[in-house]
Amino acid sequence: MVIKRILIVGPSWVGDMVMANTLFQCLKQSEPDCVIDILAPPASLPIAKRMKEIRQVIELPIGHKTLNFKKRYQLGKSLRGQYDQAIVLPNSLKSALIPFIAKIPVRTGWLGEQRYFLLNDHRKLDPKKYPLMVERYAALAFSKVLSPDRNYLPRLTLDEKNRHDCVQKFQIDLKKSILVLCPGAEYGVSKRWPVNHFSVLAKKYSEQNWQVLIIGGKKEIELGEAINQLTDHQCVDLTGKTDLLSAIDIMSLATVVVTNDSGLMHIAAALSKPLVALYGSSSPDYTPPLCDHAKIIRLGLWCSPCFKRECPLTGEAKLKCLIDITPMMVDAAIQDLL
Repeated sequence: MVIKRILIVGPSWVGDMVMANTLFQCLKQSEPDCVIDILAPPASLPIAKRMKEIRQVIELPIGHKTLNFKKRYQLGKSLRGQYDQAIVLPNSLKSALIPFIAKIPVRTGWLGEQRYFLLNDHRKLDPKKYPLMVERYAALAFSKVLSPDRNYLPRLTLDEKNRHDCVQKFQIDLKKSILVLCPGAEYGVSKRWPVNHFSVLAKKYSEQNWQVLIIGGKKEIELGEAINQLTDHQCVDLTGKTDLLSAIDIMSLATVVVTNDSGLMHIAAALSKPLVALYGSSSPDYTPPLCDHAKIIRLGLWCSPCFKRECPLTGEAKLKCLIDITPMMVDAAIQDLL
């Protein structure tokens, strides 16, 4: 029996990598014995280590917006003869270079950035047929005439030992209900619910004997410190204190998660945690939380979704799409989930 070997060129964003898991599920459904490796930058690559469908992760040591043709050529040349198919998830021209240089026989992806000649199994995207990012990924597992036959939900695995170690290290009280707050959003401030609102919610649940955990990367340290200070340090602030894999294991302990539209939102969904997702400049019509226990709060103002990194408006209208989502509204959504 010939085992099909597939190389995935993965996305740079954490949330997109989580959604890509639906593609891997579809590939395994079509050919259970296929081997799937993934090539991606350091920011999103750790997520793939928590996907049971992936055999091997390969780091792309090149910045997100950097061409560096020499490194791409060297890496592509080193991969020659190892794969039968490549599936390129980003829509950029540079992301399709390595499979082309590697001379992988079948190179699949959506058309974009004039990369027609780099892909020999190219697809023209119909946004009406595939409105969701997750559908666009899953569709690449099949031929041009076929589509996924059911909805797939991304799933991540856990490291039980690491989770136990994190509980001990950060003194997480498992006897209490746990509220996890994710105040960051790598994309920009137009996706971030105000710190003051997070703190009001955190204080309310701390006073009800919940344990409130704040999770985020190094860029969210200031946000975590501000929320914790406004709650008289009643929270366990973990921003900047964990790597991405530990954040996954800790988030799996949550009773409920409150999060902006971010990579951590998609992680919470892939862990099937009850969550409240807050949308400002972006839209759940494109990248919603993919789980059965999510409440989406979006005001749908005339100016949204603008998809801007920073709000272009001024005065009272500035960031109104997020400021007007009150802690009371979020609390009501939590109660509905519980």
